[in-house]
Amino acid sequence: MVEIRKVGVIGAGQMGVGIAHVAALGGFDVVLQDVSHERAQAGLQRIEANLARQVASGKLAEDAKLAALSRIVAADGVQAMRDADLVIEAATEEEAVKRRIFQQVCPELRPDAILATNTSSISITRLAASTDRPEQFVGIHFMNPVPIMKLIELVRGIATSDETFASAKAFSDKLDKVTTVSEDFPAFIVNRILMPMINEAIYTLYEGVGSVENIDTSMKLGANHPMGPLQLADFIGLDTCLSIMQVLHDGLSDSKYRPCPLLVKYVEAGWLGRKTKRGFYDYRGETPVPTR
Repeated sequence: MVEIRKVGVIGAGQMGVGIAHVAALGGFDVVLQDVSHERAQAGLQRIEANLARQVASGKLAEDAKLAALSRIVAADGVQAMRDADLVIEAATEEEAVKRRIFQQVCPELRPDAILATNTSSISITRLAASTDRPEQFVGIHFMNPVPIMKLIELVRGIATSDETFASAKAFSDKLDKVTTVSEDFPAFIVNRILMPMINEAIYTLYEGVGSVENIDTSMKLGANHPMGPLQLADFIGLDTCLSIMQVLHDGLSDSKYRPCPLLVKYVEAGWLGRKTKRGFYDYRGETPVPTR
């Protein structure tokens, strides 16, 4: 069992920044890397801003913020992962991109280092087989936003060793998270249930059963959801929702997982939700306005 002290995070987007944030608060040294040093530095700046918000809201002490920031380094290249005990890939939800990252980083890692992916849907077994260390490969799926959401899904591939899984569990426990264990099937537990619900909400809109506002209001007040499904889809990213539905549809060959044509159309338009300022809502003004 590898004792994890230093963590590498590949990908300085929303998920990677969140993972680096909680890992540093958990007492781990963190190396944050992306396709360029500038993007990694921008990710570090977002972490600093997020920690400052936690201090301002009384959820974090100033000295804890400074200690966490002192543990994070923005890296220039995967060579910075050479002395990491655990490296977590948190890139976009595209298998080809993840495989390319593993090909780049594996030659740089120590032989005993653990490699993990934050994928929300893709086969851990298949990703592990593309690396030089399938026994030391594991799925560590954080929820978004990482600093707020308490859950981590741990997913072991067919080759994942007991020691690797135990190390991943010990790491997750130190982050003050609750872990669930999922078998390695498409989309695991959370997204196997959540994404078809979102997809069905989009079908409900597509078929004219209800408007964006009525669908979200119905689920918030009728099912006590804190956020409507279309609002949640915008928060997650419509491209990510589509990718997960495609993984479910391809992996399980069941028509009930067919992505809604309206979801496909929004993604083709580049209306991906909050990150592009347009999705099922338009976020370019002071108040979000439904786009349909």
